[in-house]
Amino acid sequence: MIEIKNLFHTLGGKSILENVSLNVNDGSILGVVGINGAGKSTLLRLMCGVYKVQNGQILYDGVSVEHENIKNDIFFLPDDPYYTHNSTCKSVVDMYKAFYPDMDMEIYRAFMEKCGLDEKKYLRNFSKGMRRQFYIAVSLAVKPKYLLLDEAFDGLDPLSRKYFKDAIIEYTEMLNMTVVITSHSLRELEAFCDTFVLIDSKTVATCGDIAEKVGNLCKYQLAFVQDVSMDIFDALPVASINKTGKFVQIVLECENEKARALLEGLKIKPAVIEEMEMNFEEAFINEVERRNKNV
Repeated sequence: MIEIKNLFHTLGGKSILENVSLNVNDGSILGVVGINGAGKSTLLRLMCGVYKVQNGQILYDGVSVEHENIKNDIFFLPDDPYYTHNSTCKSVVDMYKAFYPDMDMEIYRAFMEKCGLDEKKYLRNFSKGMRRQFYIAVSLAVKPKYLLLDEAFDGLDPLSRKYFKDAIIEYTEMLNMTVVITSHSLRELEAFCDTFVLIDSKTVATCGDIAEKVGNLCKYQLAFVQDVSMDIFDALPVASINKTGKFVQIVLECENEKARALLEGLKIKPAVIEEMEMNFEEAFINEVERRNKNV
């Protein structure tokens, strides 16, 4: 288990994270979401030991991330991994072998073959997506207990994303691996992760089960025969609402059955009440906008 307790961090005198506390269960896939600059990448760098913990604690199975023995259990794949002008796939793999001597080369070569990558080529001649595929192959071959991925889907084509997600799910189940991943593609996370944490205003704004979060929100399109005042919705558990003329799009924080009953019981009854699909990306946007209004 990963335990983060009362974590504070500053960079260049600027506060980046404040009072972050979080538990990540073994064998789970956690999606870390937040707007640009929220501190997602900083959090991962603290979790892998690239940045030194200034205040608070990060524990892996009760052991501090700063303890030397825990390093071999963690693999961190940054958004843009460093490589030299003369780096080839083979030379990078040889470097990682020095830190992770038990790398499974069969897993590495299988993923490289699926992606059609030539390990003899220079990394500088790969596209960003091809370099990402290569580093994913390395991260899978390491078979870490804790895999930390920063914007792992960035640059991947649809087929590579499928290979990657399938492999992560397989090894998570087979090895009880714990995965923490950030991504701008919230739709990817919805189908991939089982839990999430939202970083907003430098701290953990909310966290939990993705399916439960989406299931607690209902979206409806309403049409009225006449223009209506917004105050007719004041008594409803509104997460977000937008009005265009006689049409209203509303997201309610309750179950579907209750939501429909509330809408049908409005003082001015809508001529049309149409339920719409709600996804995790919309739930994220609603949560951030709601928090910003309350600041």
